[in-house]
Amino acid sequence: MSNRKIGVYICHCGGNISDYVDVEKVRRAVEEEEGVVVAKTTMFACSDAAQQEIIQDIKEKGLDAIVIASCSPRLHLFTFRAMAQRAGLNPYKYVQVNLREQDSWAHTDDPEGATVKAINLVRAGVARARASRPLEPIRVETEKRVLILGGGISGLRAALSLADMGIHVFLVEKGKEVGGWLRKFSSIYPSGKSGRALVEGLIREAKSRENITIFTQAELVEKRGVLGDFEVKIRVQGEEILLEVGSIIVATGFEEYKPSQGEFGYGHPRVVTLSAFKEMVEDGKFNGHIRTITFIYCVGSRQAQGNTYCSRYCCNAALHSSLLAYKLNPSARQFHIYRDIRTYGKNELLYEEASRLGSVFLKFSPDSPPEVEAENGRVRVRVKDLLTEGQEVEIETDLVVLVTGMVPRSNDSLNEILKLPIGMDGFYNEIHPKLRPVETVIDGVFIAGAAQGPKNSYEAVASSLAAAAKSATLLLKGYAELEPQVAAVDAERCTWCGLCLEACPYNAFEKVKHGEKEVARVIEALCKGCGACVPVCPEDAIDVKGYEDATIKAMIDELLAGGER
Repeated sequence: MSNRKIGVYICHCGGNISDYVDVEKVRRAVEEEEGVVVAKTTMFACSDAAQQEIIQDIKEKGLDAIVIASCSPRLHLFTFRAMAQRAGLNPYKYVQVNLREQDSWAHTDDPEGATVKAINLVRAGVARARASRPLEPIRVETEKRVLILGGGISGLRAALSLADMGIHVFLVEKGKEVGGWLRKFSSIYPSGKSGRALVEGLIREAKSRENITIFTQAELVEKRGVLGDFEVKIRVQGEEILLEVGSIIVATGFEEYKPSQGEFGYGHPRVVTLSAFKEMVEDGKFNGHIRTITFIYCVGSRQAQGNTYCSRYCCNAALHSSLLAYKLNPSARQFHIYRDIRTYGKNELLYEEASRLGSVFLKFSPDSPPEVEAENGRVRVRVKDLLTEGQEVEIETDLVVLVTGMVPRSNDSLNEILKLPIGMDGFYNEIHPKLRPVETVIDGVFIAGAAQGPKNSYEAVASSLAAAAKSATLLLKGYAELEPQVAAVDAERCTWCGLCLEACPYNAFEKVKHGEKEVARVIEALCKGCGACVPVCPEDAIDVKGYEDATIKAMIDELLAGGER
């Protein structure tokens, strides 16, 4: 018999689990399992009262492992780890079993089957708890310096925030000057403030700070090291400079979608992109000779093939620009040919104002986009308007404005250096859009602004401040703690074939001497515990701590044994 003392707690989840799973039957099925000394059900395991009860059990009954069968560990993994620590139990001797997403929600039509599956899952969790052993976080020392890639509004705002917290910032901009897209525009929505003045104010602030160093015409060419201690090489106008930084923020921004020749008439002098039209308005090139303007929305966005995503900011930016045009020429007629208008939040006021001033809105089907024809210096637009039951409307227009969206900036060399994950939309991917919105799978590397996806200036600044806060949290205390559930090599078995290094997406292996032979060694600060190295090892010399072969096999055996024994 096992000498382990395991506590099992099965959560009702307010009915999310107990409405489809007989939780009391699950409790009775597992209370006699080897090593189980406590088996209870609870309405909400994550509640303060339930946590206090578990802490009391751990202390009074001397529990050395616990199993909590509740919802996804994505939600409460750290909640229950912290609870275990408060009770004096090593947090890695806690096992969470997902009875909600993996069982009750998946089998709402079969409560009996869901209950049997729940018994199997909890027994597998108990088997893992029996094999659990204490682990300690990997501690790494951190440098109080940050590298920011990109000198637009996101990069500048992050730099100032970090500088205010006493952290030195190296701001690297690929172009000749910092400022990004906003520096081009004197009026931005919805405030009407000057983007140019706003950015130039940030630039003056950044240049006045002793702990901000700005490099222009510069790029990252090499990165080594780990979170807290990166060694980076940047090339500045041909000269290479080595820097040591604790974290990296990627704020490289976006590019405007460039229509192909002939796409909605693009290439004709009277067909322009949204940014070109905005510059026309702000530079005084928009005048009384332009009596009719036609905006065509979703150019380069929400395509059947290509950029399938919505670029979000385009509707707002187009309507804001159309209102500026009305101020210059109130008598000009404006037509807005759209697929859907998405002026979310307070920006709905832009749509209402444009309607009040006389803009005509025509809705097209994605199966029947508008057609643009050029003839004798004039441009004609045809569209089937869904708002009038598909009636074909023909517009003779002086100017066509293609409302183009954001596309990912071309960063092939940077992507190769940083190994950042890229989403299906081509933008950089965060770990979780709500729970970890600016973190990436590379510890110490954060993403901000429109490098992450289409954003307006407010949203870009919000994400840059979040990235700055995350960086500061890691660096200011002088050290960072990483998950200890990483790969481990049995040096006696290893014969160094290099297959583990080839399989590892994080380059977390290196070759070292071990007595008279060469073996693999895990660089723990780089390892993510993904396990890609485990199946390729011909000597079976690699395990992931907490997920050892013996542990996984024991869990599989319990699952195969069946629910009713």
